[in-house]
Amino acid sequence: MSQTAPIPHGLPMERDAGPFNPPRRITRLREARPVSPMVFPDGHQGWLVTGYDAVRQLMADTRFSSRQDIGVLHVPYEIPGMPVATEPSPQMPGVFIAMDPPDHGRLRKRLTGAFTVKRMRMLEEHINDIVERQLDHLARLAPPIDLVAEFALPVPSLVICELLGVPYADRENFQVNSAKFLVRDQPLDEKMAALGALTGYLAELVTRKRAEPGEDILSDLARHEDLTIEELTGVAFLLLLAGHETTANMLALGTFALLENPEQLAELRADPELLPDAVEELLRYLSIADIFYRYATEDIELGGETIGKGSTVVVSLLAANHDPQRFDNPDTLDIHRKARGHLSFGHGIHQCLGQQLARIEMRAGFGGLLRRFPTLKLAIPASEVKLRTDMNIYGVHELPVTWTETAR
Repeated sequence: MSQTAPIPHGLPMERDAGPFNPPRRITRLREARPVSPMVFPDGHQGWLVTGYDAVRQLMADTRFSSRQDIGVLHVPYEIPGMPVATEPSPQMPGVFIAMDPPDHGRLRKRLTGAFTVKRMRMLEEHINDIVERQLDHLARLAPPIDLVAEFALPVPSLVICELLGVPYADRENFQVNSAKFLVRDQPLDEKMAALGALTGYLAELVTRKRAEPGEDILSDLARHEDLTIEELTGVAFLLLLAGHETTANMLALGTFALLENPEQLAELRADPELLPDAVEELLRYLSIADIFYRYATEDIELGGETIGKGSTVVVSLLAANHDPQRFDNPDTLDIHRKARGHLSFGHGIHQCLGQQLARIEMRAGFGGLLRRFPTLKLAIPASEVKLRTDMNIYGVHELPVTWTETAR
């Protein structure tokens, strides 16, 4: 194994090779050493994993913990939005993506029935209706419009609100505070204020649902008396945040990517049967949720390296999804590619619970948008699109688009 020096003090985050591709420095590192030592700003050494095989192996290995508090007494400088610290962060009740077995399984199993493939397929027609109503709204507007505000954000927000039983009328509360919470570099008090506003709202909501349950996922969870209000609040926070932020950014950034690849867009518009593969390829190509952290609970061999017990391990899903050892010409968007096996929904016990829901929303969203707006194009130069380089879920802040005709 080549003994390249540890990456000093910084994890390259900017997609300087273009708005959709990994940072050049990450790409060079993956080619040289897919499991690389790195040094955090406070001086402790950890690891960065960028190769597809190594990332997949790591995420399937439960010896790599998701709990910050089991590692060495350091918090990585780029754990979403948190400042450099020398003490472990407290566990937030209910947020099972930051838990290990058996706690993780106890909470996740309560939700598996709500997100089965069968149940999602039963919802597909209703999701299509939600998309069509939003497209009707879009068609009534005078272009140019911001696709994020008028389509990409409302669609998943409406869907997840209905599923969870969150009043859509309260969307400004959770959309604004979710966005604030996901800003990468911000004062801790501002981040905690956004988190407090979100969890305070959700605590009141789940308390009401425990008293008077309805026909929704949060009510179903609230019927379990062994789940505390704090745990219910944490689960609600996780589902609401993941349920609208990720899909909203995929719809907006995916549309941008297609508009920047007009031949691919034309093929997809001409043959909607390409949509399922196109969605998988966009998920791989864009990898909007990129950086994750794990903590070694013992000495573990990975990619020819020994990860020491207590080590912080940074995982780049974007780099793994663009690994040429796994995907041919990975920095090229190819809607004909069979991209299943990508890691955009994670892998192992933490694989995304709502992935089938997201796929349905994206198929409906992209398909409807291309059908109803055959002349859709950017209203500004691509270089002026405001990318979410300051956020922990990548995407665009705004996507100004225009058109000259609409269709049914």
